[in-house]
Amino acid sequence: MKHEDKTIESALIFAQQQTSDHIPKQFIWPKDNLSQTSNEVLNEQVIDLQGFLKNEKEATLHAANLVRESCLTHGFFQVINHGIDLDLLAKTEEHGHAFFKLPLTEKLKCKQKEGSVVGFSCAHSQRFRENLPWKESLTFEYNENGPNKLVAEFFNVALGDRYKETGMIFQNLCEAINKLAHALLELLEISLGIDGHNHKYYRKLFEDSVSIVRCNHYPRCNKPTLTYGVGPHCDPNTLTILYQDQVGGLEVFVDNKWKSVQPKRDALVINIGDTFKALSNGKYISCLHRVSVNNYKPRLSLAFFLCPKGDRELRAPQELVDKDENKKYPDFKWEDFLQFTQKNHRADENTLEEFKNWIISSKNHNA
Repeated sequence: MKHEDKTIESALIFAQQQTSDHIPKQFIWPKDNLSQTSNEVLNEQVIDLQGFLKNEKEATLHAANLVRESCLTHGFFQVINHGIDLDLLAKTEEHGHAFFKLPLTEKLKCKQKEGSVVGFSCAHSQRFRENLPWKESLTFEYNENGPNKLVAEFFNVALGDRYKETGMIFQNLCEAINKLAHALLELLEISLGIDGHNHKYYRKLFEDSVSIVRCNHYPRCNKPTLTYGVGPHCDPNTLTILYQDQVGGLEVFVDNKWKSVQPKRDALVINIGDTFKALSNGKYISCLHRVSVNNYKPRLSLAFFLCPKGDRELRAPQELVDKDENKKYPDFKWEDFLQFTQKNHRADENTLEEFKNWIISSKNHNA
């Protein structure tokens, strides 16, 4: 069966089973992956960014200390007064729900092509054949210095003029979140105690970022204990900024147990990814998380995965390496790490270490 036919077949199966008591076997996860349920709520930091964004010194140092505490523990926190227009977030949620309510034939007009991360995907079935997540998603790129209104153009080309408003809403949101992401890079730098000639090291590294944006829809599932919306993993990118509705389902692994994240209205979720773990020379933890599903209400989230330009050479600031007296990760390019997760390794809690070993093995092979 052709790749395209397989993708459509999986999408049809998924659509048909959303109101059924039966779950296709490719969506059922092994029992050892599902054995530990989340019975405890995570008491994570909720950081007020208002003073930091106004360049107030005392407020900045306070926020940086809270960030450091979170990133040394589990790599996860939430932010309020983040500067993103709340009406824009509400409109994004509204238009996101509207897209996923479209007939499957309409959504498949912009289905992901083989080898691409952009487009509509049903349970990532274009890549995997088992342990599929109970979700569908729409993914596109935000190129900071790319063609004008690239996100809006994606919606226009993929779905037509009737989605012009949707495209502009997502375009405006991406521009706002990208601005916040760069500010957070500076706050992370402060929290790590980086100064001197390395000032604004991370911001400079991401000046021409090409980020990945994904709108996720987790339908109701009549057998939620058999599957995941997303299985346990660490994000391979640098920093993830997530807007979620009030349904809940996100869970973080901390203190050797899974803890649920309570949605907080007007807050954005922030988690550290593998790339920033490497860029902090391993000081900050890449957040291990998962998403559960439920049998009563669908869930929607929008994730902005901050990524550097693909061919940018990535390395931790020398200041951190000198303090640690050793370099924990080899230099790498984001495009190589991304391809590793697309072709060699399905993202999980060991992705960065596997990638590190792959780089060392490749260098030894070519020596």
